[in-house]
Amino acid sequence: MTRTEYHHLDAPSTGGTGEIAVHGHWGRPVLWFPTEGGQAREFEQKGMLDALGPALDAGLVKIFCVPSYDGASWSDRDICQGDRARAHRRFEDWIIWQVVPFIRENCGGREDIVTAGPSLGAFHAVLFALRHAHVFHHAVAFSGSYDPWSWHGWGDSDADTYLTDPIQFLPRTFGGHLDHLRAQLHLTLVVGSGQWEDSTGANASTRQLADILSDRQIPHELHVWGPEWPHDWSSWRAQAAVHLPPLG
Repeated sequence: MTRTEYHHLDAPSTGGTGEIAVHGHWGRPVLWFPTEGGQAREFEQKGMLDALGPALDAGLVKIFCVPSYDGASWSDRDICQGDRARAHRRFEDWIIWQVVPFIRENCGGREDIVTAGPSLGAFHAVLFALRHAHVFHHAVAFSGSYDPWSWHGWGDSDADTYLTDPIQFLPRTFGGHLDHLRAQLHLTLVVGSGQWEDSTGANASTRQLADILSDRQIPHELHVWGPEWPHDWSSWRAQAAVHLPPLG
């Protein structure tokens, strides 16, 4: 049976504490971001332990689930896009300065952390890997949408909105930073062709991001599943069972 533990980390940048759910006893650490507004226990509540049970029990991967901060950032339609982006940066600070050290200590010093997640969690997985390729060398993203302005964004563009929007900043990435991404990073993009993958924009956005990555020659894979795979947990359970165990 998969071992599960719960920890609470101080989150001064986001207020209060943040619960971390840890699944498994050993293996490559995977930082899992939930769907929009999801909490750390969403992973087990949605049946992901059954989907990944064999890989967890075999010690191939160890999953670290964090809560979302979307309610104060990307999901808050009352604040402009710049304020949403700055709120996201507070969440980012918590992940980098508290969650990452916790994962490394919990895994005996391992530094090969993978980011992963479905829907809005896929956006987080990709953005964190692109912005911190020195920390996260691989991201696995399921049914993501990668343009924050498409989420009822309003207000003026600024440096913060630019730096949190991979559709904007990736085409303008050149020189040493681009060389760094090409050398350090690998992205696995997965999306279905079924119900809600079009209406959420996930199918088109995933393909758009893959085109940009191809143009920038950043290592990646694009896996488009068929029309029987909707924008839902049934797909993400199956897709995670395919794409996460080989990382171990």
